[in-house]
Amino acid sequence: MKITDIAPVQQPQIISPAAELAIANSRFCKSDLPFYRKLGRTNLTVSCLGLGGGGHISSEDTLYAFDQGINYFFYSSDLHQYLYSSMRPALRQLCGRGSSVREQVVLATVTYMIRTPDTVFTYLFDQFVDLGIDYIDVFFWGWIDEHNASSFEQCIGASDDIRGPNSICERQIERMFGVSEKLKKMGAVRYIGASFHDHDLAQKWMNSPLLDVVMVRHNVAHRTAQRKVFPHLDANDPNRPGIVTFKSAGMSNALWEPPASLPSGCWQPSVPDLYRYSLSQNSVDVALAGWQHRHEVDEAIQAVQRGKFNPDEIDYLNLYGDLHRNRVNIHEVSPERFLVGNS
Repeated sequence: MKITDIAPVQQPQIISPAAELAIANSRFCKSDLPFYRKLGRTNLTVSCLGLGGGGHISSEDTLYAFDQGINYFFYSSDLHQYLYSSMRPALRQLCGRGSSVREQVVLATVTYMIRTPDTVFTYLFDQFVDLGIDYIDVFFWGWIDEHNASSFEQCIGASDDIRGPNSICERQIERMFGVSEKLKKMGAVRYIGASFHDHDLAQKWMNSPLLDVVMVRHNVAHRTAQRKVFPHLDANDPNRPGIVTFKSAGMSNALWEPPASLPSGCWQPSVPDLYRYSLSQNSVDVALAGWQHRHEVDEAIQAVQRGKFNPDEIDYLNLYGDLHRNRVNIHEVSPERFLVGNS
């Protein structure tokens, strides 16, 4: 046989990140609010809606959410352990050692027990045991405010000991759980995030190289992030941090219920509308949801496929949020700002 008779070796096709996103998004309607996007400067492709266990969702419905395209999952093993426990079997199936779909999932975990960086292994140990995993995509320091700012500063300073392959953290986890190919490749923790309840601290830290993902409270009634966080980011900057919002539907008040002063016949936004509101803001990558049932997953996905809200809709939702917090006198509001019926 001549060398010229040998068929050339087929080289693997290299797909650009943009083409990869386009392929992923092809299953959804094209809009100005793409369902999948890069999570800031990380190498993670995430769904614009993320699922947290705060609604005590079942494992069956967690798996249903994954089948519908949700790939960002947020898990707590300490402060909200009972609420999150019902989704644990599903996360073990999706993310545990030996899972065939692990690299299609973005697993974010959190600890709310901010103390010192050397205690991170205690939190990670619990999460690795709970979920039987090789690695965590984003590990969050949770509930950062003025009361634990100094502890957070110590913890975030240890980022390079925690994230990525060949870190101190990886070696510790290997000793406790054994070596695996994925653990070696990814490290025990791929990226570091922080969940801020203080927006001034979020602004201070969001451009730090020690922090990859920033999570902030944001909704129509609590819009501080629109002044202190979102305007200071360039959505098209590949080096900006990833941005995740939480409490889109409210904290102490249910924002899907109309304020008492809202005139009759006005648009009453649904919970999916409230996720869409956060996703209409500059640089927001993921709106975290606390769904309880699978029909809520379907409704949220259908809503975001309608795209971003237009300026008039945003203005109305801002007004709606202000009415919830009694910030405005209804008699001083121009009638043109009110929208009738559903958007």
